[in-house]
Amino acid sequence: MQDRKTDNPGDKRIRGKGRRPAVKPEKKEHPFEKFRKEKPAPSRQHTSDEKGRKTFKSRAGDNKMSNKTYSKVPEEIRLNRYIANSGICSRREADDYIRAGHVTVNDKLVREVGTKVTYSDVVRFKGRKLNPEQKIYLLLNKPKDYITTVDDPYAKRTVMELVKSSCRERIYPVGRLDRHTTGLLLFTNDGELTKKLTHPSHKVIKIYQVGLDRPLTRTDMESIAGGIELEDGPVQVDEISWTDESDKSQVGIQLHSGKNRIIRRIFKHMGYRVLKLDRVFFAGLTKKNLPRGKWRHLHEKEVNRLKMNIFK
Repeated sequence: MQDRKTDNPGDKRIRGKGRRPAVKPEKKEHPFEKFRKEKPAPSRQHTSDEKGRKTFKSRAGDNKMSNKTYSKVPEEIRLNRYIANSGICSRREADDYIRAGHVTVNDKLVREVGTKVTYSDVVRFKGRKLNPEQKIYLLLNKPKDYITTVDDPYAKRTVMELVKSSCRERIYPVGRLDRHTTGLLLFTNDGELTKKLTHPSHKVIKIYQVGLDRPLTRTDMESIAGGIELEDGPVQVDEISWTDESDKSQVGIQLHSGKNRIIRRIFKHMGYRVLKLDRVFFAGLTKKNLPRGKWRHLHEKEVNRLKMNIFK
């Protein structure tokens, strides 16, 4: 195999086949460095208000995090919110669809942005009846020794136990992490978004930190970057790099493949054993301010980016 060279001999990153060589600017932070800088976030305490309703608040009393109370569903809501709750699109996009005449309420065409509806109304988008169930989007920093399953009578501990107090709606994990893998795992009851994030055609980016049983050689790193053939077909990574120059058994790898146990199988194919595997980036989401074993709800902007296929 010919040695793949870069314009900058000091650049330790190896990019996937077909990409331009990476140039490392002077004193630039390592590409995986930001994912190692996890800051503890104020934990959410589960309490109850004077009416016995479940609320969440920050231990540190952070005024920026408002208490969330699960209360009675409002009688009227804006039409764009109703559409967004159905998982079709964001509220802003819903306004555009309303103006364009793609939405009917009780079989009547509605073009006025700001129209309010009730949950008893029949709302259709391009002739399709919408389900107004409140959509939940939740991110968990999964700890080790938890199984990614919704219902397994033989599993001692499942990820559902970690998020059972998060909401009243029934939510499901998007994809899976095996028992010994830690890191980001998204939960939602939005079926359309789940299909989008798990379908190979959308090329959702994932970044993992990998701890190997021995240092990864540059030759093997180049082989992985160039693409390897596994028993179920070829695998192409986007980028691979040592995350610690003093310990080359620590590797960062970026890819968009959704194949089962793909990281472990890549390194097993090259003769390495994975001792530690942590997903630090998924579809534009990171572990920042999310301690291990904790969860948080996504912000509206994060949800909109996922729906608009902005995964970087």
